[in-house]
Formats: sequence, structure tokens, C-alpha cells
Amino acid sequence: MGNEKLSVSIFRGHIAILAANIIFGVNILISKLVMPEFVSAYAMAFFRTCGGAILFWMVSLLIKYEKVPIKDLALLALAALFGVLMNQMLFVKGLEYSSPIEAAIVVTFTPIFTMLLAAFFLKEPITFKKVGGVCLGLAGAVIMVLSGKNSSASGNIWGITLCLISGISYAIYLTAFRNLISRYKPVTIMKWMFLFSSMVSLPFLYGSVSEIDYANLPLKAYLELAYVVVGATFITYMLIPVAQKALRPTVLSVYNYVQPITTALLALILGMDSFTWVKALAAALVFLGVYVVTQSKSKAQLDAERNIKR
Repeated sequence: MGNEKLSVSIFRGHIAILAANIIFGVNILISKLVMPEFVSAYAMAFFRTCGGAILFWMVSLLIKYEKVPIKDLALLALAALFGVLMNQMLFVKGLEYSSPIEAAIVVTFTPIFTMLLAAFFLKEPITFKKVGGVCLGLAGAVIMVLSGKNSSASGNIWGITLCLISGISYAIYLTAFRNLISRYKPVTIMKWMFLFSSMVSLPFLYGSVSEIDYANLPLKAYLELAYVVVGATFITYMLIPVAQKALRPTVLSVYNYVQPITTALLALILGMDSFTWVKALAAALVFLGVYVVTQSKSKAQLDAERNIKR
């Protein structure tokens, strides 16, 4: 019975993180459409943090209250710094200065950072299988991005750097706070993280929001903003803790390679790009890389094998 529950939890974790990264992949394109023509990067960050806080607190009223001690609230505030504030604000600002192509490529480096940080924070082994899977996925993601019809990059170092730091902050969140996240329900975690993020960002970002000409915003812009806040913020950040409880950080992060695949498929659907066998190969490499990483052994498995040999 215990093994069955574990298998169901792991399966649920894979579905949750896959869904989250598909939504993130679409968000790269959606965010670029709405920024900076209709709203600035800082205004977008405001909508995400404050909108997320409102939605998570509304949902929390519908479930049983979960008490969080002061010590863990302080840790959640620190987790919010890396998992929400730095991750979101730096990414949207970097996306404003760079192209979706550059942002998609930079996102693919997050699993590498996560693998290294998991070894540091959680003592997770860096195995040949894990490195091989990460590299396979990285190769597939980069090939997919560069094979696009509009694959030219603007070469803005500032934008690329901000996206890179955003990826590192997300990797820190996945690894350093894994044990904390596993102790509480996703809604409890996120309502506090987004509340702390909103409190910190409100004084700095409100000015950008007040400058928007809401009366002249087209319906298209409102719908795109709704997708970013509800889909790419509320839903995804509800799914990520579900996956964090069941999967290792490197497995979680390797699903980032699904983002450029999603962006490319959306471009195909919208007629912005065409299908080629190179893209098919790239997609195959990504999913092969994800599979190989999931088959790599965790620290607990390697320790158990050593104990058996003794």
C-alpha cells in the first residue's frame, strides 16, 4: 500500500511539473506580446505578485487553516525572495530587454544550476546518468530554439544576464527550501510567499502600475494579463509545490526543457513557424533527457545500495 501511494504521488508530481512548464512555455510568448507595448516589466511583476497573493488568500479561505510557526514564516519569506521576487521580477525585466529566443535559451540552463545546487544543499550525487540526461535535454532545447523561423537574437547582454540570475534564483528555491515546502499544503506555502512578495514589491512597483492608461488598453491586453496572472502565476505556483514534495530538484528543473518545446509548438499552431525533422529530433532529445534524469539514482538509493553491500 505504501509503495502504491508513493507511485501515485510521484506520477502526480510529474504531471504537475509538466503542466506548469507547458504553461510557462506559453507565457514566454504571451508576456512578450503584452510587454512593453501595453505594460512595463515592473507593472507585470506587480500584477503577478499582488494578483497571485489575492488569489491564493481567497482559495485559502475555502480550505482548513494550517498554522505555520514564526520560524517557518521567516523561511517562507526568504523562499519568496528567491522563488517569487527575484525569479519573476528579473525574468520579466530581462524578457523586456531580450528576445523570446534568448529568454528560452537561458531558461534551459536552470537544470544545470539546480543539479549543482542540489549537490551542495541536499548532498544529491552528480551521476553520469544525471549529467547525460541534463545535457541531452539542453541540446534538444537549444536546437529547438535555434531552428525556429525567427531564431535571430537581439544580443542584449543586460536582458540575458537578468534572465540568467532569475534562473539561478529559481534553482536556489527548488533546492534550498525543498524540506520546508514538503511540510505544508501548496496553498499555505504560496499564500505566505506571495503575501511577503507583495509587501516588499508594492512600494517599488506601484508607480509603474499607476502610469498605465487602462481606458485605452485593448481587450487583447487584458486577456493576456489574465493569462499571466491566473495561468502562469496562480496555477503554476499551485502545481510546483505538488511536484516538489514528490520529485528531486534536478528532476523538477529538467522539465524546464519543455518550455522552449511548448513555445515552438505554439508558434507552429499560430502559423509563425513550420515543422521540420530537426524540430522533431530536438523534441525527442528533450523528452529522452527528462527520462534519463528520472532514472538516475538519488542519494537515498545510493546509500541503501551501500548498506546492502556492507
